[in-house]
Amino acid sequence: MNKLKAAALLTIFVALLIFFTGCGQSEMFSKNQPALKVGLLLDAVGRGDGGFNDAAYNGLLMAQDKFGDAIETTLYEAKDANDLEGELRKAAQNHMDLIIAIGYFFTEPLKKVAADYPQTKFVLIDDKIAGLKADSNITCVTFKDNEGSFLAGAAAALKSQSGIIGFVGGTDNPVIKNFETGYTAGALYINPDIKVLINYVARGNIGFNSPDLAKAGALEQISNGADIIFHAAGASGAGVFEAVASQKKLAIGADIDQTYIVPEDQRAYVLTSIVKGIDLAVLAIIECRLDNNLEGGYLDLGVKDGVETYAENEINKNMLSDIKSQLDEIKNKIANGEITVPVY
Repeated sequence: MNKLKAAALLTIFVALLIFFTGCGQSEMFSKNQPALKVGLLLDAVGRGDGGFNDAAYNGLLMAQDKFGDAIETTLYEAKDANDLEGELRKAAQNHMDLIIAIGYFFTEPLKKVAADYPQTKFVLIDDKIAGLKADSNITCVTFKDNEGSFLAGAAAALKSQSGIIGFVGGTDNPVIKNFETGYTAGALYINPDIKVLINYVARGNIGFNSPDLAKAGALEQISNGADIIFHAAGASGAGVFEAVASQKKLAIGADIDQTYIVPEDQRAYVLTSIVKGIDLAVLAIIECRLDNNLEGGYLDLGVKDGVETYAENEINKNMLSDIKSQLDEIKNKIANGEITVPVY
């Protein structure tokens, strides 16, 4: 684990400690106790999206590496949107001790299944279920996507030559609208006269798995003057990267450092990515459950928790060098409350 991830993991554990009493503080799991059975459920887009689902799966791999035989993991991948409840029930029927569901598409199915299995611990990542208490068997972990997107908007505005930038969202819903809201606010913070073009790929899950549609939307924005495009579109984002590379413009990725998931000839056109920390959250939640201190309720992670930050790597560091100090200043101001990022 690199130093950046280690630092972010530490801050996430601090947040867990605040929200879930005693997490990380009591005696760690006994070597004599049975292995903790952990089920990770990915949405219908699944592995290979180069973002949200892959980050969650990486968190599971990190947990396997860290905890070894203390955990027994099973990956559940839904075939389509109608298969989500079935996969949740399968995991519960398989007597998982901890079931982690990735993405807001699981929200309604999880409410039903968790009610039928009150002794099972469920974690929903990236959405909230109302009315949870400490003794609930559901924990909701969300991310302040508006804060990370604010950094994306600031970076885009700082680097734009045309004064026109773009946003491509997977589907028009409150979660992705939060990305759009933060992105627009960050751009306007830098340049009150900047123009932000908005496209959404499609309705429902298809919006996150249609790179051709995302490419068409990105090319339309470029034809209208956009020289930097931020996507929050899952696997559809591949189309955005293809579009900007073909026109020698720039893109900003989401969820993980996407510089290294695009083809090599496109990497020079990835300005940065907004790293969400899903992998670190999955790892921290599993450790908290191992420590038997995972309570029901809510955990909302943002810039001050070491997640929702911009990615810097060997390929993009030169592109970021002239704006890095400004981005870091903005990060600090968000963390200490000097900048309040609007929420959709």
